Amino acid sequence: MPGLYLEEFELGMVIRHPIRRTVTETDNILFSTMTMNPQPLHIDFDFAAKSEWGKPLFNSLFTLGLMVGISVHDTTLGTTVANLGMKETVFPNPLFHGDTVRVETEVKGVRESKSRPDRGIVDLEHRAFNQDDVLVARCLRQAMIMKKPV
Repeated sequence: MPGLYLEEFELGMVIRHPIRRTVTETDNILFSTMTMNPQPLHIDFDFAAKSEWGKPLFNSLFTLGLMVGISVHDTTLGTTVANLGMKETVFPNPLFHGDTVRVETEVKGVRESKSRPDRGIVDLEHRAFNQDDVLVARCLRQAMIMKKPV
């Protein structure tokens, strides 16, 4: 698996994920309806046209999921035991249909588990930017990660 084991994470390392994704109207409508979110800013073009944005905003929970998802291949694919939490999640600028998202991850903390010797905790800050390098999302994620097998 391409994910990193606990010993491979280094405090301060920044991973610039090569996968990028252009988000579409279909992504936004499908995600919003699948999650039962009827917010007209996401799914009603007429309503959104009359808002301060002038067009539909992307569902922020999709943005969060995409940001974390893009990071998985280079960080936790096959090595994560569980996500322990996400905090300080912010969406400082809107994401719109047709924007292209890129993500970088910074390791903010690495420590061994006090109760489970085969794993540890990694604190990751994920940051998502649009094609103009404008920050559209950021979150701190804490993940339980396996150590290298002995």
